[in-house]
Amino acid sequence: MEGTRRRSTKSIHDHKLVDHDESSAVIGPKASDALPLPLYITNALFFTVFFSVVYFLLTRWREKIRNSTPLHLLTLSEIAAIFAFFTSFIYMLGFFGIDFVQSLILRPSPDVWAAHDDEEDEEDLLKEDACKVPCGQALDCTAPPPQKLTVDPIVVVPSPPLKPKAVDEVPFPTTLTEEDEEIINSVVAGKTPSYSLESKLGDCKRAAAIRREALQRITSKSLSGLPLEGFDYESILGQCCEMPVGYVQIPVGIAGPLLLDGKEYSVPMATTEGCLVASTNRGCKAIHLCGGATSVLLRDAMTRAPVVRFGTAKRAAQLKLYLEDPANFEVVSTAFNKSSRFGRLQNIKCALAGKNLYMRFSCGTGDAMGMNMVSKGVQNVLDFVRNDFPDMDVIGISGNYCSDKKPAAVNWIEGRGKSVVCEAIIKGDVVRKVLKTNVNTLVELNMLKNLTGSAMAGALGGFNAHASNIVSAIYIATGQDPAQNVESSHCITMMEPLNGGEDLHVSVTMPSIEVGTVGGGTQLASQSACLNLLGVKGACRETPGANARLLATIVAGSVLAGELSLMSAIAAGQLVQSHMQYNRANKDVAKVSS
Repeated sequence: MEGTRRRSTKSIHDHKLVDHDESSAVIGPKASDALPLPLYITNALFFTVFFSVVYFLLTRWREKIRNSTPLHLLTLSEIAAIFAFFTSFIYMLGFFGIDFVQSLILRPSPDVWAAHDDEEDEEDLLKEDACKVPCGQALDCTAPPPQKLTVDPIVVVPSPPLKPKAVDEVPFPTTLTEEDEEIINSVVAGKTPSYSLESKLGDCKRAAAIRREALQRITSKSLSGLPLEGFDYESILGQCCEMPVGYVQIPVGIAGPLLLDGKEYSVPMATTEGCLVASTNRGCKAIHLCGGATSVLLRDAMTRAPVVRFGTAKRAAQLKLYLEDPANFEVVSTAFNKSSRFGRLQNIKCALAGKNLYMRFSCGTGDAMGMNMVSKGVQNVLDFVRNDFPDMDVIGISGNYCSDKKPAAVNWIEGRGKSVVCEAIIKGDVVRKVLKTNVNTLVELNMLKNLTGSAMAGALGGFNAHASNIVSAIYIATGQDPAQNVESSHCITMMEPLNGGEDLHVSVTMPSIEVGTVGGGTQLASQSACLNLLGVKGACRETPGANARLLATIVAGSVLAGELSLMSAIAAGQLVQSHMQYNRANKDVAKVSS
């Protein structure tokens, strides 16, 4: 277009109108006059064709990827779709004012550019041409003197330049650079370790993208459904996850408000199990209508139990007596406490197995879950007692007497993390109208299912309906260690009739809830937002450990709501029906909600 419109002053004055009347010289034909249909209909047609073709091609490519069909093998319909795609795409570019595309599609005839003989039109044309050249390239960037402008409808006004994206908004390029290709080939060939990409590149997101592409080439499997964009890979470096290639999306639902100890909490639950959030929400409603639930924190201590070995059982027993002697506790706790300003040793419980000694250290850990904190303190104590017991052989910093991420009677009896009891009194009317059952049926079901049935199964800490469902969902949403759901879900659910069987007393006792509000996954953006929703984000400066203790009571209160609702559904015979309605894909949202 510039070659057509940029003309010398002499050519503008010398050119005369040929075979055109005065009106056509002033107005001239428009670019849209070349179209057989009105402009708005043409635009709608091309936009419809473009997006329809894009949807068709993406659907076909997805099917080919799933069926391992080469993408370059095209059918006649795909060839026609690609042709329609480029045709509509070129038109859309022209529609948005890209000059060179418009000149290819709707190039006007030369006589359209006939100019007027007056001086005003010449200045207008020169001013327009000067504005097209960036100031850094023009010979004279000084604005011309003010003139009365006459708009020439023949000249196509260029669209304003697009605002450039910020640097952090630019996605990782789908087309890999030569340098990226070299690195990928090196990883595939085994010359460059995948785990070293972050340190070598200095860019965590780029490292994840390169590792992802290398993995796809090595395994010949596509990761197209696993998102890469939209995640801060710097935040997990060296603390949450190694060698990332993307992230998994888990929906977060809200149950509540849960009225606990006089305060309301909206409980975030990350889960892919239908009915779970809805059921917990119903339990929260029943509790709320009856004045809320109350909680009691019994213990707060994380544990670590190293195993050491001596030459004889007598020598191992001597260390046991030394550590359990109250007279030695102060000197031992001094060695332990110097590892952290929050870690404080509470007690040591020892157990002998022949000449092997297991020492279970319990300590407070502030608002942190505390595994690393207690491990450092234990190491300090081992170094300290080695002075008096040089023949001690440390087998492992953890001897499974802790016990972490495993069902164990020691956690069920002694507790680990936070030990919480939560209770509520549910009125008979609420049991009938909200929970759709009655008090006697609930009490009988709880005895035969949660107590007798669990005993028949030889359960260890599993005297409940589904405590682990709620614990896992809250743990994932708030950045806790999901594997600690094993012992954190230890729970016994009790139900008893009150007021002559009119009302219901329900409680959950959970001796080993292991949570923290600082460290680990709690600092990630999504998990931190969920903690903030509960009002327990980060460390409590006024009372260290208060946020973690509050989170533990919220977990117990949510479990109470979940137990109450599920047991009612089973008692009313609604479990299968509700799962068939809410735990199956159903596109008719209005029908489901009704």
